[in-house]
Amino acid sequence: MAQNKVREAADYIRGRIAVQPKIGLVLGSGLGVLADAMEDAATIPYAEIPHFPLTTVEGHAGELKIGRYAGKPVLLMKGRFHMYEGYAAETVAFPIRVMKALGVGTLILTNAAGGINADFRPGDLMLISDHINFMGRNPLVGPNDPEFGPRFPDMTEAYSRRLRELARREGEAIGVAFREGVYAGVLGPSYETPAEIRMLRILGADAVGMSTVPEAITARHAGIEVLGISCISNMAAGMLARPLSHEEVMETAERVKETFIRAVARIVAALPDE
Repeated sequence: MAQNKVREAADYIRGRIAVQPKIGLVLGSGLGVLADAMEDAATIPYAEIPHFPLTTVEGHAGELKIGRYAGKPVLLMKGRFHMYEGYAAETVAFPIRVMKALGVGTLILTNAAGGINADFRPGDLMLISDHINFMGRNPLVGPNDPEFGPRFPDMTEAYSRRLRELARREGEAIGVAFREGVYAGVLGPSYETPAEIRMLRILGADAVGMSTVPEAITARHAGIEVLGISCISNMAAGMLARPLSHEEVMETAERVKETFIRAVARIVAALPDE
């Protein structure tokens, strides 16, 4: 059944596009501006795609754009889904399986995250080296379809070392100094308590957010290579003497958008043609 839904969604998208996407991009809160730089792009609202859920969060537009970005054929998700919206983990990850069916082999996941590492500052861009799944869910739970991937996928290198090295190199070329660290994925939608942040710091997390983990797991299950980039949009609870807000997340994303766009464009342009 799941395979049929993926096929129907992929077939619908394939019938609307003129390029074969090889790279997938998922844009986090406030980062959708990158989509405006795409060329010859077809835009497909999620509501039109069979079996696609709908996004309900401010800063997530809810549409696919398929075209060329930095000279490469790209499928871009302008807005993603979260379990805190009420979706199951496998529903959140459904678009990743659709990407695989369309031929995507490299996936760039972006998000807005709270900084836990005391050396970080709002506006920093962090390459995700690994993650800690505190969401209490895994998108692969249930019967395994070998067409999607193996029953027990290896997660030793959930986030590609090769792609991180490429991102650092391309960032340096344009004066963008990427941070690097471990991303803790939590369910949300409430922000974490200061005690929870202290716990996550002890466990080795450098940043925390409410997305990315289900998508990364599903991508690796399908054999897709993953690069994760967090925009440190605020310092996490207890790090500073002020409350947290989604408005601060959006404001920081707006402030760093030009740097973010330049960095991602360099990375995409440097990816090898498949």
